[in-house]
Amino acid sequence: MFEAAILWDWLAFAVRWLHVITAVAWIGSSFYFIALDLGLRKAPDLPPGAHGEEWQVHGGGFYHIRKYLVAPAEMPDHLTWFKWESYSTWLSGAAMLMIVYWVGGELYLIDAAKADLALWQGILISAASLTIGWICYDFLCKSKLGETPTLLMLLLFVILVAMSWGYTQIFTGRAALLHMGAFTATIMTANVFFIIMPNQRIVVDDLKNGRTPDPKYGKIAKLRSTHNNYLTLPVIFLMLSNHYPLAFATEWNWLITCLVFLMGVTIRHYFNSTHARKAAPNWTWAVTVILFILAAWLSTQPGWGTYDEAEARALTPYEEKFAQADHFEDAANIVTGRCSMCHAREPVWDGIRWAPKGVFLETPGDIAQNARAIYLHAGVTHAMPPANITEIAPEERQTLVAWYQAAKAY
Repeated sequence: MFEAAILWDWLAFAVRWLHVITAVAWIGSSFYFIALDLGLRKAPDLPPGAHGEEWQVHGGGFYHIRKYLVAPAEMPDHLTWFKWESYSTWLSGAAMLMIVYWVGGELYLIDAAKADLALWQGILISAASLTIGWICYDFLCKSKLGETPTLLMLLLFVILVAMSWGYTQIFTGRAALLHMGAFTATIMTANVFFIIMPNQRIVVDDLKNGRTPDPKYGKIAKLRSTHNNYLTLPVIFLMLSNHYPLAFATEWNWLITCLVFLMGVTIRHYFNSTHARKAAPNWTWAVTVILFILAAWLSTQPGWGTYDEAEARALTPYEEKFAQADHFEDAANIVTGRCSMCHAREPVWDGIRWAPKGVFLETPGDIAQNARAIYLHAGVTHAMPPANITEIAPEERQTLVAWYQAAKAY
């Protein structure tokens, strides 16, 4: 029998799968064209308007590629546009955000110990921050700062630092890092949708109508494309961060995020330089390693926070059903005996420093709040505990299922 929780989890899995597939396509094409652009070579037989060419071999064949800075003299019969990779990645990512952090917001989005917000307020902040972030960024790019790309990049980094800190003052650590990834990805996709593609359409339209395209449109698109190039790697890290409590379950998670953005710059600088056939800036790897070690060190440092992370929030009416349902006492005993040694505010299991995924299962309130996850991971499936290391018995798993279903029957 398919429970609603099981169907919802499979829906989340399907959307996550789609998101990964589209992200691979987008990132792959982005990296390919950056490398291609930087590796173009001049040749004496280039046609008028051609900037450079590249010969490549792949899949048993040879490819001869030429780039025109503005446009060729005549429009080709077939023109491939690269846009749906970006759009599909953002749309599937937005769906994931809604499924995990909006629908499941009381567990994964709002941290009542940081900000006393209703779920709808947290969702509003989540959505508005992504929109406002793009508007501010776009304004800066269109200002005179657009003529000084280095200064613009520095200011963009300052904005990312401020947003990293701001998110952690409202959301759970897991949601804060995920939102930084969504904040950055929104800027990247909006660059494609609002700037790069419209500018390319203007050039194509001019060419079709016999007008000489203005090179300024290519210059503007190039600036936004460069920003996307340097932001890609940090976005990947942030999207993966929810699997690693050492990244998000610390008061210094916002600073770790900032270091990740710097690592994205150093890594991309190395590859951009080598693709352009310049001397390899090997120093970037040393800087990257230092930044990574610093991030790892920060993940274990105590913070200066004023809130008590162990403070339990009040149960919602929905969660109260699980605390009052039949079999709850038995289920709670099973969970505390089999799971709480790792899922604790101070884990006692050897080698575990932070509760996996930041999930606590020490108190009756903790257990009621995580009823659905317990049902799916330790009841219906055998995902937890890993390798059944605490030897949870089949009849105990049946008890967890019976408890969850009894609560849902109310």
